[in-house]
This record gives sequence, C-alpha cells and structure tokens, in this order.
Amino acid sequence: MLSEKSTATVRATLPAVGAAIGDITELFYEKLFEAHPELLRDLFNRGNQAAGLQKQALAGSIAAFATHLLAHPDTRPDVMLHRIAHKHASLGVTREQYPVVRTHLFAAIAEVLGEAVTPEVAEAWDEVYWLMANALAALEDRLYAGARVAAGDVWREWTVSGRAEETADCASFRLTPADGAPAPEFKPGQYVSVQVALADGARQIRQYSLTNAPGSPQLAITVKRVHGPAAQGPDGEVSNHLHAHVHPGDRLRVSVPYGDLVLQDSGAPLLLASAGIGCTPMLSMLDHLAHTGHTAPVTVVHADRSPADHALRTEHRALAGKLADCEALFWYEEAPEAGDRAGRVDLSDVPLAPGTRAYLCGPLPFMRATREQLLAKGVAAADIHYEVFGPDLWLATA
Repeated sequence: MLSEKSTATVRATLPAVGAAIGDITELFYEKLFEAHPELLRDLFNRGNQAAGLQKQALAGSIAAFATHLLAHPDTRPDVMLHRIAHKHASLGVTREQYPVVRTHLFAAIAEVLGEAVTPEVAEAWDEVYWLMANALAALEDRLYAGARVAAGDVWREWTVSGRAEETADCASFRLTPADGAPAPEFKPGQYVSVQVALADGARQIRQYSLTNAPGSPQLAITVKRVHGPAAQGPDGEVSNHLHAHVHPGDRLRVSVPYGDLVLQDSGAPLLLASAGIGCTPMLSMLDHLAHTGHTAPVTVVHADRSPADHALRTEHRALAGKLADCEALFWYEEAPEAGDRAGRVDLSDVPLAPGTRAYLCGPLPFMRATREQLLAKGVAAADIHYEVFGPDLWLATA
C-alpha cells in the first residue's frame, strides 16, 4: 500500500512525529475550528474537545495507522478503520471534508516540526494521510449505500412516543418515525446519533445505543445524565438537555443506525459483559437472542455502583431469563442484593464454554481488565469485541 520511498521516510520520521503527535493534533483542532467554527458548533463533540479526548483518539489512530503500514505493508488495520467509519457515517461525514482536514493537519505538522518537514517528509506523510482518508471515505460510502441514503444524508425527524425514568440519572426514550415511514433496519449492538438544538444555537450530536431488538416499529435509547465537573462544561450538554427538555410528543433529529459492535448470528456460546450505561447494547443483543431462539450458552456479566444505579436492571435480568441456557451475574460495589456479587467483576470462577465469543461495553478500565481475564481463561483475542462510548482511546492508551 505505502510506496517503498515513502515507507523509508515514514519509518525514519515516525519516532519524531509520534513524539509530537499530541502537540500536532492540538494545534490541528485549533486551526480547524478557527477556520470552520461551525464544525465545533454543529459536528464535533464540544465536551470531548474541552477534555482533550478527541485529540488523544486522533493521535492514537494516526500513530496506529502509520505503524501498521510499516509492519504490515500489504494490509490495512480494518478493525480500527471500520470503527471510525461507522462513527463518521452516524455524523453524516462526507469525502469532501477530508481535504479540509488535510489542509489544517499538515499546517499543524509543519508548524510543530518546523524545518524537519522537508518536501520528502511532507510527501511521505501526505501519502499516509490519503491512504487512511480514502480508505475511510470508501467505507463510509458503502455504509451510506447499505442504509439506502445519499452520502451524509442520515438524519430524520422522530417523535418521542414514550419516556421512562430508569434510575435517578437514566431515562429511556421510545422513538417513532415522524413521517410515518418504517423504522430503519439495524443490527443488535448498533447506535444512533441524536442531534439537539441548544440554547446558544449549537446543534450538538451524541451517540446512544439502541436497546430494543431489530424489527420493531420504534427505536429505544437510554440516556445517562452526565454529572460532576463535566456537567459544568460542555460534556453534559446533550444528556442534560434530553433529561430536562424532551418529553412524549417532542421531536428529535436522529441518524440512521450505525456501529461495528454487532452480534454475529453464529450460534456460538456468548459472553455479554458491561458496566454502567454500557449495558444498553447488551439489552438489544439479549432481546434479539430471545426473539431468535438462541440455544447456545450465554453468560451475562454486569458491573455497577449499586442495584439502584443499574439502568434497565429488571429488563436485563428478564431478557437473560428468556434464553434456554443463560447465567446472569451482576457485581455491585455498594448494597448488593441476594444473588448478586460484591465488588468488581471477577471471572476466575465463571465457567465459559469453548469457542465463546465475548462482547464488552463500558469504561475503558473495565474493558481492559475484563479482556485480560478472558484471555487468561483461553478466549481467543479475535473473539473479544468491544464498544467505547465517546472517542476510542484504547489505541491511544495502549
């Protein structure tokens, strides 16, 4: 994929670029938003920008892509690319935006690295950029075509047909197409983007996993309200808006469903592990398994602060109970009830059938710890799949 000439140059300069990538991405976003303030207002997550999370994710993806090209020149890091492409498609990103990104990214590289960016270095890293950008654009085009929408045209108006308070900080919303058309098809585990108009005129977007099984005339999402320091700034903008202002009869602007953490209908034994609001895609998977009559063993694992904080706890256990061979194990740090487990997830005494496929969703420390336990129990690395809410920092913190 990468030319021999560029390979040599990228190999020689990757340490310098890697060491400066944090500064490069920070300056890139400054330049991008100065030239295009509408992108920060209406496309990018202002909370993630304020916290520096998006910068970390971009830095990690660029470094990982370049490293992969050097180590495996005839292949692409498709898992990473598919994850990014699904997120881009849910936001309505189009290939016309990639030249804009390239302009400001390379301006940042030149400013940070100075004279080290010779024409040869710029040409080599330009090749890296366009290999990644064109691969993403092609994947996104296929995702749009698969959803039968024009590139970027992912938004529809939906009516809130129901709302339920699940916990003190979690509310569920049922959504019905406002135009009366059928709900779009989706796969268990996928999410939608929700765009809301805020008081300052911004139209901020967040992603929420679907909790119901495919085939329903409605969509269902559960939203956790962000508290703490983040709620004093941009991080909690959309969740707090939904909790405070959105009720049955209101309308929401919602995207076509996307997401690459999808349940494979292989008939294999499964482990569905979640923590906190990460239970939401697992509810969709369990609902789907119950509807399709899955008979292989399923192990459901969930961790939360307390039973009162466990959103959809009753539904979580009830759906597990509908399966022919399913064990549901809930860990709570506080006030566990009869049949629950205390503390953090410990899989040492949890039997798993050979060939188990695992799906993880929750905070990154939980998923890393659970993955390590699964590998120690003999689950193949290729059979462990995960979903991160927000920017994917797995690569950035590896």
